[in-house]
Amino acid sequence: MSVHPTHPAPALDDALVERAVERVRRWTAHTAIASARASDPTARLAALMHDPGGVDFTLWFVDRVARPADNRVAARELARLAGRHRVRADGAPALPAFVGGADRLLLRAGARLAPALPHVVVPAARARLRRLVGHLIVDAGGRPLARRLRAAEAAGHRLNLNLLGEAVLGEGEADRRLERTIALLRRPGVDHVSVKVSAVASQLVPWDLEGSRNRLVTRLLRLYRAARTAGVFVNLDMEEYKDLDLTVAVFTTLLSRPEFRDLPAGIALQAYLPDSVAALDELGEFAARRNGGAPIKVRLVKGANLAMEKVDAELHGWPQAPYPTKAEVDANYVRLLDRAIGGNRVAGGARADGGHALRLGVASHHLHHVALALEMAEARDARAQLDLEMLHGMAPEFARAVAGDLPASGPGSKLVLYTPVVHRGDFDTAVSYLVRRLEENASPEGYLYTLFTPDTGPSSYLDRFRTSVRDRDAVADTPRRTQDRTVDAPVGADGPLVPGEPGFRNEPDTDPALPANRAWARRAASAAGGTIAVPRIPVVTDPRDVDAAVHRAAGSGWRDLPAAERAATLRRAARALAAARGTLLAVMIGEGGKTVAEADPEISEAVDFAAYYAERAAELAGAPFTPDRVVAVTPPWNFPIAIPLGGCLAALAAGASVLLKPSPQVRACAEAGVTALHRGGIPADALQLLPTDEGDAGRRLVTHPGVDRVVLTGASDTAALFRSWRPELNLLAETSGKNALVITPAADPDLAVADLVRSAFGHAGQKCSAASLGILVGPAATGSATGRRLRRQLVDAVRTLRVGPGSDLSTTMGPLIDEPPAKLHRALTTLEPGERWLVRPRRLGERMWSPGVRAWVAPGSWFHRTECFGPVLGLMAARNLDEAIRWQNGTGFGLTGGIHSLDEDEIGHWLEHVEVGNAYVNRHITGAIVQRQSFGGWKGSVLGPGAKPGGPNYVAQFGTWHDDPAAPAGEGTSGRAADRVLAAASDLDTGDRERLRRAAASDAAAWRTEFGVEHDPTGLAAESDVFRYRPLPSLVLWAGEGTTRVDVLRVLLAAATAGVPVRLHGPGVPDGPLPGGVHGGPVLDPEPAVRIRALGTVPGGLRAAAAAAGASILDAAVLVDGRRELLTVLREQAVSRTRHRFGHLDPR
Repeated sequence: MSVHPTHPAPALDDALVERAVERVRRWTAHTAIASARASDPTARLAALMHDPGGVDFTLWFVDRVARPADNRVAARELARLAGRHRVRADGAPALPAFVGGADRLLLRAGARLAPALPHVVVPAARARLRRLVGHLIVDAGGRPLARRLRAAEAAGHRLNLNLLGEAVLGEGEADRRLERTIALLRRPGVDHVSVKVSAVASQLVPWDLEGSRNRLVTRLLRLYRAARTAGVFVNLDMEEYKDLDLTVAVFTTLLSRPEFRDLPAGIALQAYLPDSVAALDELGEFAARRNGGAPIKVRLVKGANLAMEKVDAELHGWPQAPYPTKAEVDANYVRLLDRAIGGNRVAGGARADGGHALRLGVASHHLHHVALALEMAEARDARAQLDLEMLHGMAPEFARAVAGDLPASGPGSKLVLYTPVVHRGDFDTAVSYLVRRLEENASPEGYLYTLFTPDTGPSSYLDRFRTSVRDRDAVADTPRRTQDRTVDAPVGADGPLVPGEPGFRNEPDTDPALPANRAWARRAASAAGGTIAVPRIPVVTDPRDVDAAVHRAAGSGWRDLPAAERAATLRRAARALAAARGTLLAVMIGEGGKTVAEADPEISEAVDFAAYYAERAAELAGAPFTPDRVVAVTPPWNFPIAIPLGGCLAALAAGASVLLKPSPQVRACAEAGVTALHRGGIPADALQLLPTDEGDAGRRLVTHPGVDRVVLTGASDTAALFRSWRPELNLLAETSGKNALVITPAADPDLAVADLVRSAFGHAGQKCSAASLGILVGPAATGSATGRRLRRQLVDAVRTLRVGPGSDLSTTMGPLIDEPPAKLHRALTTLEPGERWLVRPRRLGERMWSPGVRAWVAPGSWFHRTECFGPVLGLMAARNLDEAIRWQNGTGFGLTGGIHSLDEDEIGHWLEHVEVGNAYVNRHITGAIVQRQSFGGWKGSVLGPGAKPGGPNYVAQFGTWHDDPAAPAGEGTSGRAADRVLAAASDLDTGDRERLRRAAASDAAAWRTEFGVEHDPTGLAAESDVFRYRPLPSLVLWAGEGTTRVDVLRVLLAAATAGVPVRLHGPGVPDGPLPGGVHGGPVLDPEPAVRIRALGTVPGGLRAAAAAAGASILDAAVLVDGRRELLTVLREQAVSRTRHRFGHLDPR
């Protein structure tokens, strides 16, 4: 039972605060401050914090020079770093001021010599860095660590050791880290270690808190038993917000075991989280329930993961979990001290025997808060309840001053120094720790920053300190994230989806860190096995039923509604989809085999489609545009909600009525999605679910003359089949992909492997965007340290994936949708010459296969060029980046692709030459988000005009555009090429010349504002998401019977503006001069994806040949409007690039 103090503890009054201020004055007497500011390394830290470029320079050196295992990569970066910092524009030295004279000379000399002698210069640079940061990070080797432990003992300190290492991507590395931690705590002189839950278990599923807790408890039992035997204190560290509930659950579960009743142990809480107030109360109650057992300790920290928490919140669209201001963090820290010390307001603070069931580690460099804790403890007779803790090597002069106030013996008599240790060969793994420390201390709001500012008087930090005491109970103590999926979203309201925020905003995914959401997901997973996944609408087998559905759709009246009314209805539909999230989740798990982690973002994407296309619908008001009457949507099974509904919503936004033919494997998903849209106000005749068979009824839908356009997302073979049935078909098709992620020696190997595994095996590889190939460049593919680490981490991560049903919340890779078809079965079972299995796939049961990795795939081989659509990854070994790009572009497809490299030159070169519609830099290559990364490919991955779903031009494809005679005419052209086209029109009549002049001006204006500039409408800080247009490599211009010369010149004008070469063909090529550069050549290249701009009559033979070759024919009327006509000569590309390192934002 909880034991609270009989009498209330003394209040935190002004007198106590002033005593704390006076204590700090003693600690920071003038001589102490002066020695701290003058000492090395403290002086170096102070100079770094106040130098405008200090943090960026230091992080570049640590991350780009010291981290890479490849000396040649590090040498390039060293030369680049010195080059960036030679001389400023004003002639002053550009190296940061904190870099001393000797280091300046070494840096510049090393940069000159590094390219020629990388194996000499780079190890010397790394050694110099280790010496410079040796006061922050300790070598875990036997002798260096023993020396540090002896020095700490002599100084009266204790070291709390935290073993750093590679990212834990699989159970092999988790075992290795656990064994090393156990070995560490068994070493002589070690009496205190810290460990994070993410360091001892891999691939934890945040949806599965109970399962993750049980896994962690099982793994940590060995560590805690070893600690009990060795008499070592173990502290569970806290890192990410999503780990808070899990870490507390693991801690309390472990210490509830009878064998650990007498084991002192601790856990960290972060004051920057308001959630820590409730967590402290929970831990206090738990401590009291131990009924005389060993006390537990709460290590109270401010929180050092703020930068990554900001990134996580921004990317997901969630509120930032930590307080938004430093003042609130400080006030909450004081509140937590006040609640815990002496058992003032937390159970467990005092015990009936006079001891403390809950001890407190006051871990802070904020001297006033440390002094306040001491004053409170002394006033409340709780001095033995406290340990004072600081960071090893951070302002050691102040640590010594504080240690002087500690008692000579007994509890709390030794200052505890939190000390990261790393084995010499793993030094690069300390980068993230250094980033956090530098970020934290370089903030102008930071206490040390202020204290080390020479012209800052005491009043600035005293005022902030007194404010933190005054506001301790005023700041919020409830979570900042309050999303609750158990509460239904509203359906009927109009207006912006986010109150007070007009325009489009992405729908946030469900936050698994919140208990209500985890309970909601468990219910959905439980429901997935029931009748919810059973389709109710019978399959349509009679073509006459298709005829009737087309007739109803054509007469629905949807096309006649004003654009603004359609937009309002789509916004209501977005709300209806959001409200149906739980139902949609359950049916996707049950019928589609998806995990919660894969299914939930897909529902967000469907909501986004509705909201985003509503904005595009509103833009059509008054436009010279005639919507299609009826559109058929034929989606795949792998994204059973987002892709079907996205196609429907785009057509509806344009004004077309829609017939949705779902994939046979996921009919219940389609039913649930359409039901939600009907509930949101989409008329039943405007959106009809038509689950036809794959025979006569399905063919009738595709070939029906009343269907103006067909939307297909599926295999290239299906697109070819549709076009063989109906060569003149207006087809918008997103088809196959054979996607690769390039990894260079300049990559961060841990992040590269994590993203490759996620890209290859999410939804069991059953995504057209999945990474089927990993192309390792140079040393990344060899037996070098870089290559060995990459492959070890990859094999470990892949073998650790847990294959199971989506309804099992612990599953990290779900089942196949069917038994593997021929191509996938071959990929899973048969190697090609020269290949070998790094991880051999195994059949685990019906539709269940473990993932596989095959090395080394040869360029041009079957696996290199074949889409297999399943859990198989092939590795290729390229000699250099150019070869890797050729192989990446050499599959015939061009859907998605990525690169992992921290070398800016490599990234720029790759972006200039990669041939994909979605390009990703230093991140995974799946999971496109509406507007942020509109999705669609190039070459053999697309048919039709090529606008990307989820992008600004997609809705405008569902109809016919006309010229607006009343549109204002601009002036000027886009350049000399366009001028040459106009010169060739000098013999045309006045009307035609004026039309071309207007077209040239329209092209120039459209190029300036839309096509010639890059767009990032989402505007994130941690990730750039650029939408841009790239010219076609060439355009075939077909001049059929009836082609006019002015139309030919108009198309040539657009091509000239974009810089696209043109091949002119056809019997209708008009007489008269044409500009130079127009030439012949084959109409259809051997490679697919030729785009043909067709004028005049298009013969059936050309359509059939184009269909067979995978070429797209664009035969819409030629337009003066450059905003429309230029789209025929351009390709859209979305480039998504991570712009931070461990939360530190790229200064560019």
